[in-house]
Amino acid sequence: MSRSLKKGPYVDKKLLKKLGNLKVGDKTIIKTWSRDSTIVPEMVGFTIGVHNGKIHVPVQIVEEMVGHKLGEFSLTRRFTRHGGKMQRELEAQAKLKEIEAAKAAKTPEEIKK
Repeated sequence: MSRSLKKGPYVDKKLLKKLGNLKVGDKTIIKTWSRDSTIVPEMVGFTIGVHNGKIHVPVQIVEEMVGHKLGEFSLTRRFTRHGGKMQRELEAQAKLKEIEAAKAAKTPEEIKK
């Protein structure tokens, strides 16, 4: 655990105040930059916009999330793909299969003409 049990979980006071003003089940998105706040049972049922460095990602809070940090559900890095020789070979094989499938699909149409 990153925080001592005697200190308790860290929750941003401003975030709890905003949640206190809303009714349970309200669909309003609450924006926050506090990614290190722990999810507590009072947050269940709300939608929180967690900032990932670029945008606020809407996160619907459910019971299974209690005890985790808000930042765990708003990824800051986007995976594109792995590169290298092996990846190029796989992409080339996929492209050949696609071309062959397109040729096979054209053949029955030509027969009808």
